[in-house]
Amino acid sequence: MTARKIIIVEGSPRPSGNSTLLARAVASGARSLGAEVETLHLHKMDIRPCTACDACQESLEKDCIIDDAMKDAYPRLRAADAILYASPIYWFTVSGQIKLFMDRCYALTFLGTLPGIDGSEPVEVVQTDLGGKKFGVVLSYGDVDPFTSGAVNAIRTFQDMARFVGSEMTGLVYGSALAAGEVAGNKALMNQAYDLGRALATDVR
Repeated sequence: MTARKIIIVEGSPRPSGNSTLLARAVASGARSLGAEVETLHLHKMDIRPCTACDACQESLEKDCIIDDAMKDAYPRLRAADAILYASPIYWFTVSGQIKLFMDRCYALTFLGTLPGIDGSEPVEVVQTDLGGKKFGVVLSYGDVDPFTSGAVNAIRTFQDMARFVGSEMTGLVYGSALAAGEVAGNKALMNQAYDLGRALATDVR
């Protein structure tokens, strides 16, 4: 059986931040089933904001025209069977690094319209290279629960994204941890992350 390919997208600026440690537990779980895991450390990558030029919308085969680190990320995302997003909660939602990355994934989705039949309204067509993949999310926040921290905003964002591109939301792991590395002491949460990695590593096709 071909090994599953999993991309982990880390959005924390801390090399040993809480969401990063959760992501490593996910990677361990995935590798325990023989998956190939690659991690994108967004804080170390040159990723510029989307300029809303819509050049990527000329066809699904045309990537973003901005010449930065996303050029290398696109083929990896296309080849992946599963994608994990790992983010701390900053100012009541995902980190800026994650938001930049997600905006630039617009180039992997083509939004077109087909003329309506017999004068009916045009039909919007969504074609995407992200469809059919498994998605997972790990979040950490420095508050007592996902509501006051704003984690619910991030969760809704990921759920809406998965629904829009037609992908499966395999699992969400989130919990409170403020000091860097604190989450390592939460064995239950780390085990949940490990189990999520194993779920992402199962056959997705």
